[in-house]
Amino acid sequence: MEKNIIVLSIVALSLACLAFAFEPSPLQDFCVADSTSSARLNGLACKHPASIGANDFSFSGLHLPGNTSNPNGSRVTPVSVAQLPGLNTLGISMVRIDYAPWGINPPHTHPRATEILTVIEGSLQVGFVTSNPDNGLITKTLHKGDVFVFPVGLVHFQRNVGTGNTVAIAALSSQNPGVITIANAVFGSKPDVSGDILAKAFQVDRSVVDQLQTKF
Repeated sequence: MEKNIIVLSIVALSLACLAFAFEPSPLQDFCVADSTSSARLNGLACKHPASIGANDFSFSGLHLPGNTSNPNGSRVTPVSVAQLPGLNTLGISMVRIDYAPWGINPPHTHPRATEILTVIEGSLQVGFVTSNPDNGLITKTLHKGDVFVFPVGLVHFQRNVGTGNTVAIAALSSQNPGVITIANAVFGSKPDVSGDILAKAFQVDRSVVDQLQTKF
């Protein structure tokens, strides 16, 4: 009996830890973010209800194409709590992604969110890589109206495989999902990660690492 109680206690503790691994449910109707507050907490402080209006729950601009004139040939237009204060504590956000022909959204992760993506126009190759030790690639080519999900924390990417522009809309399960672009993080950290470490990690000559670090 005592062993059963211990096992049940461990299971309950594990479930409790899992429940708190994601953003908690709000305890009021809303908590519009107060960007002027100096209070530091996990999220943003709430504006006084008397100062809240419809504009706090509205964002305009997702109909506008993003400028894809950059080395990746893509542009992400976010709608997170930074752009839409009413998202604070609601655990959701979204983005518009524009891709030039053969443009990419390079390999990256969202440390705090699962992403579900819908292709609005064009064709898009998408994929993610499973965690160690398998590192399996799950990939598919999507067309207009197709939907794909990227599990939280996993490295994923998109590439326009059409001859015209492609547009996608994605929703994420956090008001502030964060993004870690792999190449930027590894080769563009400030200060630099030691070139000797990176050369050994990637099994390349140190000169290759030095060249990559100059690009980021």
